[in-house]
Amino acid sequence: MTFYKEMLKGIWKENPIFRLVLGMCPTLAVTTSVENSLGMGLAATFVLVCSNIVISSLRNLIPAKVRIPCFIVVIATFVTIVDLLMNAFAHELHKSLGLFIPLIVVNCIILGRAEAYASKHPVVRSIADGIGMGIGFTLGLMVLGTCREILGAGTITVWGNLKWTIAGLEPMVLMILAPGGFIALGVLLGLMNHIQAVSAHRRGQTFTPPAHLDCRHCVMCGKWGE
Repeated sequence: MTFYKEMLKGIWKENPIFRLVLGMCPTLAVTTSVENSLGMGLAATFVLVCSNIVISSLRNLIPAKVRIPCFIVVIATFVTIVDLLMNAFAHELHKSLGLFIPLIVVNCIILGRAEAYASKHPVVRSIADGIGMGIGFTLGLMVLGTCREILGAGTITVWGNLKWTIAGLEPMVLMILAPGGFIALGVLLGLMNHIQAVSAHRRGQTFTPPAHLDCRHCVMCGKWGE
């Protein structure tokens, strides 16, 4: 039961994009199509799960003073594996994502979960955390990518030639440009807050986002600020 609870929290309650508001650089950059969003999400999920497993396994062996460099080395290893595999088996997607694949190394979601969770919990729970956060990140990217591609190009490109064109829709090029990414993300963040506020109201509660989910209160920033 604990495994599924840890996994599900990353999909909704602590969704990396819509609740923790982390990983905004790839979120805004690659969500111009569903295909790019799915590719980035799957790559990040693989790195999240694998790095969580290794870091959790070695958590008692890694000296506290050099934990961040050690985490980065582990993460970079799996990012290199993803980069090479994607270049070999999904070359067009690899070209489309470009620099953002190597930049997974410094993705704050992955490094944050390594520091805040995997380094403090056993392997099984760390796997659940990695899967949940990865699925939540992938779903967030795909929701944003779907909205931007439909409005900006009038299409839905799932993978390769698997593509649908929305008949009669006049595309708004703005939505696949950088400003459109900020607009779409802001609207979806507002919608997410509204849904949670309505849900809390129906339970007779007041919705207040937990302070520990604020970027300013994350484990890493808190320690560096001491």
